[in-house]
Amino acid sequence: VSNYEFVAAASPAGTPKMTLPGPCYIHFRSGRDNISRDVYPNLDEFWQDLIAAYVEEIQALHDAGCRYIQLDETSIAKLGDPKIRAGLENRGDDWETLLEVYTDVINAIVEQSPADMSLGMHLCRGNKGGSWQAAAGYDDVAAALFRKLAVKFYFLEYDSPRAGGFEPLREVPDDKTIILGLVSTKVAALEERSAVLRRLEEAAIYVDMDRLGLSPQCGFASLDVGNALSPDDQAAKLRLVVDIAKEVWNYSPAASD
Repeated sequence: VSNYEFVAAASPAGTPKMTLPGPCYIHFRSGRDNISRDVYPNLDEFWQDLIAAYVEEIQALHDAGCRYIQLDETSIAKLGDPKIRAGLENRGDDWETLLEVYTDVINAIVEQSPADMSLGMHLCRGNKGGSWQAAAGYDDVAAALFRKLAVKFYFLEYDSPRAGGFEPLREVPDDKTIILGLVSTKVAALEERSAVLRRLEEAAIYVDMDRLGLSPQCGFASLDVGNALSPDDQAAKLRLVVDIAKEVWNYSPAASD
């Protein structure tokens, strides 16, 4: 909550967004063997406690004035990678079963959150030191991701071929919004404006342009542990996003943005 209050005080003209790590990534990284069987002999109890913790945190943020939360649930995007699936199978997990469990857990959190809280989801395949953890499109998870989940907007990694094509977006219902992460946060090279515009047009074949948006692929990590982008590199990429948003969607940022 203190982090939200700091950001809110620093951006009085905007709508501060808080990001929370995705609830299912805890299980995705650890697996059953790293979750205490003494405390949780039944994993259902683990999931119920996890849901309760997220509902409590979201309510606390809401009480502090927050109305916009992004869940960074990167595990779902990785389920399409054959190597990831093999690793899960080796530890006793079936990726299709996990997809159902993970989406059930997220829906339980969304359904218990305040009605006026905007909850979205970010998906990527890793973003540390310019590296990544998986390479697979959204094809195999698209139906559950876009149709089953109760979230209304998605921030999707789309800055490299590892994310696959836009065809899975055909599963997006008409009441949901897709923010395309076409501007990379892994490399310093600035994307060509024409190339970004072309990719937006390609995505619009599957989702109407008025339900699309543009963003950097992920957050800009700090220079000491993160990606090799200077503050100037980052500023140039953000300017590109804003300039294209002005052109395509008539976006008018507040004077303090």
